[in-house]
Amino acid sequence: MRILYHLPLSPYSRKVRLALGEKRLPFELKMERVWERRPDYLALNPVGTVPMLVEETGLAIPDSWVICEYLEEAYPDTPLLGRTLAERVEVRRLVVWFDEKFGSEVTRNLLNEKVMKRISGRGNPDGGALRAGYANIRFHLSYIDWLAETRQWMAGNMLSLADFAAAAHLSCLDFIDDIAWDTAPAAKDWYARIKSRPCFRSLLQDRVSGMTPPAHYADLDF
Repeated sequence: MRILYHLPLSPYSRKVRLALGEKRLPFELKMERVWERRPDYLALNPVGTVPMLVEETGLAIPDSWVICEYLEEAYPDTPLLGRTLAERVEVRRLVVWFDEKFGSEVTRNLLNEKVMKRISGRGNPDGGALRAGYANIRFHLSYIDWLAETRQWMAGNMLSLADFAAAAHLSCLDFIDDIAWDTAPAAKDWYARIKSRPCFRSLLQDRVSGMTPPAHYADLDF
């Protein structure tokens, strides 16, 4: 069986889970507490991060972007990077936007401070980081709302990895109730469509010890 090493609230792991699910590729989830630095895991992935995909052949593929590119090449029947060159540029641009810009300005300041520090025993949240995260998310949510209002999907007329990258980050923040959905109605409608897809079901079942998501988190009707 194909194995995906992950953490439940890792947006990069979630992006890969969504891609695997949309492509209807069966896989087994294994949680990897990366802060423990297990020698067996480091032998497969010296960087020691998640996600990492291990194929049935034993091929170990680290990093969410490398995994998604591999899946697109190995299993092209359900394309997630677009069909034309222009579409593929826009999908990649937005994936980088969400994984790098949104990730560093919002996810790292909110999710990492409020959740990852606690579960890895690295102390209390930094107040300055939280303030920066809450200030930045307003700008990013406004941009996502504009994309959702002017396009059928994030990158254009087809569902793509850009949608899954955005939804992966937003779903983690939604778990800790840090998104003011009422300020972004188009983004809220788009997210409701995304989380109603079959590939999203396992994400909505994720739980973290000592934390309870808001009631709307797993509600397909929001």
